[in-house]
Amino acid sequence: MDVTDESQLRRTFAIISHPDAGKTTLTEKFLLYSGAVQVAGAVHAREGRRSSRSDWMDLEQQRGISISSTVMQFPYRGHTINLLDTPGHRDFSEDTYRVLAAVDAVVMVLDAAKGIEAQTLKLFQVCRARNLPVLTFLNKYDRPSREPLELLDEVESQIELRPTPVTWPVGNGDDFRGVVDRRTGQYTAFTRTARGASAAIEHDIDLAVASAEGGRAWQHALDELSLLEAVGADVDMPSFLAGESTPVFVGSALTNFGVRKLLDAVVDLTPAPTPRLDLADQPRPLDAPFSAFVFKVQANMDPSHRDRIAFARICSGKFERGMSVTNSRTGRDMTTKYATTAFGADRETVDEAYPGDVVGLVNASGVLIGDTLFDAGPAGSAVEFPPLPRFAPEVFARARPIDNSKNKQFRKGLEQLDEEGVVQVLRDPDMGDVENVLAAVGQLQFEVFAYRLGSEFGAPTEIVSAPYQAIRLTDKRSAERLRQIGGIRILTRGDGALVALFENRYRLQRLMSDEPELTLEPILADTDR
Repeated sequence: MDVTDESQLRRTFAIISHPDAGKTTLTEKFLLYSGAVQVAGAVHAREGRRSSRSDWMDLEQQRGISISSTVMQFPYRGHTINLLDTPGHRDFSEDTYRVLAAVDAVVMVLDAAKGIEAQTLKLFQVCRARNLPVLTFLNKYDRPSREPLELLDEVESQIELRPTPVTWPVGNGDDFRGVVDRRTGQYTAFTRTARGASAAIEHDIDLAVASAEGGRAWQHALDELSLLEAVGADVDMPSFLAGESTPVFVGSALTNFGVRKLLDAVVDLTPAPTPRLDLADQPRPLDAPFSAFVFKVQANMDPSHRDRIAFARICSGKFERGMSVTNSRTGRDMTTKYATTAFGADRETVDEAYPGDVVGLVNASGVLIGDTLFDAGPAGSAVEFPPLPRFAPEVFARARPIDNSKNKQFRKGLEQLDEEGVVQVLRDPDMGDVENVLAAVGQLQFEVFAYRLGSEFGAPTEIVSAPYQAIRLTDKRSAERLRQIGGIRILTRGDGALVALFENRYRLQRLMSDEPELTLEPILADTDR
């Protein structure tokens, strides 16, 4: 098949949710239903055996939360699925934002007892801002849950997505009976599996036959189904693909119920890759020469190798291992001899890949998050994709090695974790790494930073709070004036940009009012692309 045909068999999507909504559990159950694993990862963990978990980092497994986005590629129904599991915690929202720039659709997981929670409302809103198609999964219906109509109202009012239920629950909690597929009129009875280790047995029954059982749960469900029918809350593909409506599915990821219907919807409803806009807002055809952009850099996924992987989303053309590509930022050529597909922390060498696929480039020196790679061969053409969003830091700290004999390891870790975007490392050009300032969205990033410096780079580190309240981008001319004012520090970001740190945000406001000619630009996430 040619490049266009191959791309139509790709589905690239991210899973987003509030922490504890069941996102990582759902990820592992997708792998179970696809046949990528034979037993669910949570069961492996209980039995003390190694498993192909999306949460591969030791700290993630200790804390029980996702800290880093993870790429999982697997086949399903003749398609290649590229699934990106994302951190749910607000402190890691910048990592999630970068992932959302690399996908074609999103599965939004909501805890049916809690609905949309304020901590991650921002993540859901960015999907709306980017017009990404969103599938919604109301999870944990085997536990006491809120009324489904109430949850639909919340989705519509807070995210401005019109919900169109595909499956609908009969009962909840201990009285959860199963779901009705509104498209087929079939009822699927809920069955539990031992600790969710294997695929749930699904018994499909005609709705009229099943509802004859009667009872309060059935009457309530039938009344709601009649209401949905009356208001025409049916899946509408044009509005779904435009990011205006969201098909809704119901189930329980822990017990595997409803997972297959959702995974089938990923194949049947979510879009295949489409031409991506370059920096000049021109669409890059899928069959144009190879191009890709780097949305994630990760070191030390395999502690025995201590290598560095740049994850690139292919936008056009055919990727062939060993091909030479050009980095648009540096203008330098690089070879792709060591290229892998990813399955959490596990890898397999990849020889070819197509638009929509995610390829890991091993030890690709000089490649940073946001870089565009393209084939500059005889038939190739230069291209650059828009930069990835960057968040304004909200907390600041300083890092110091506890053991001065580990300075070399400390500096190496500082550079690597800055490149990964774990935190932003701000440096004084005259002082180097000695007087660094760390900038982050939330405090948990500093904990991860210190943990990884100690565990991966052998440099135990002390994190000390820094007295800054605000940050602004500036330039050399303005920096000269700002250095003359107390309570302001001028530092350099990893990408070379100058930033001004303010110990008092009111001084910043006063300065902007009194000296408007100074360059003091806020750092904003680019949520409109």
